Amino acid sequence: MKIGGFQKSSLIDYPDKICCIIFVSGCNFHCPYCHNPELINGNYHSTPYSDENLIFEFLEKRKSMLDGVVITGGEPTLYEEIFELCHIIKKIGYPVKIDTNGSRPNVVKKLIEEDLVDYIAMDIKTTLSNYSPLIQENCNPEDLMSSIRLIMDSKKDYEFRTTCVKPLVSLEIIEEISIFIMGARLYTLQGFNDTKVLNPDFFQENEVDYTGEDLEDMLDIAKPWVRQCLIR
Repeated sequence: MKIGGFQKSSLIDYPDKICCIIFVSGCNFHCPYCHNPELINGNYHSTPYSDENLIFEFLEKRKSMLDGVVITGGEPTLYEEIFELCHIIKKIGYPVKIDTNGSRPNVVKKLIEEDLVDYIAMDIKTTLSNYSPLIQENCNPEDLMSSIRLIMDSKKDYEFRTTCVKPLVSLEIIEEISIFIMGARLYTLQGFNDTKVLNPDFFQENEVDYTGEDLEDMLDIAKPWVRQCLIR
């Protein structure tokens, strides 16, 4: 597994926990607004924490200061080694949160069934039928649907997230997503950050931003369909 980065502490990436973050390099999606573009193609600069054993040593030493571990990317489910990584982290004594795009439902299923994760955050980029071509060529909506159902049917803590950026997201799209995930425990709407994105040209050629008032309107649309909805 390619470790593309490591953050020693965060107060915002694992709800109600102080966590560290493992960034996995490589992703099968190419979201134009991705804020970790250096991780997309599997390219990464070696750091002291590129060695997983050093991460495990760090986790052992920080048991009194950390409450959990987040594995993000890139896309962690691309690697078979994700199972062993989660197993070791949980054996050390930490709950694990994983961020995923939902494109690999078989991996999501195994992580849930083998109790290797405690919290799952899945990004829903737009309506499932609209992923191609802006997110991924030949994206299979059925894989995304399977991951959503697996996550919702599990007994794990979870959330779905949508970054609100034009033209991928609109009021109508938020409503369609919300209806599809009806009854979800948490749906988070995220504002767009235009610093360090994968495809800057996309944002020079298109009007992309939503105002805070726009996000509030989206929140009002989503709220009736899910158990909790918030803007992050």
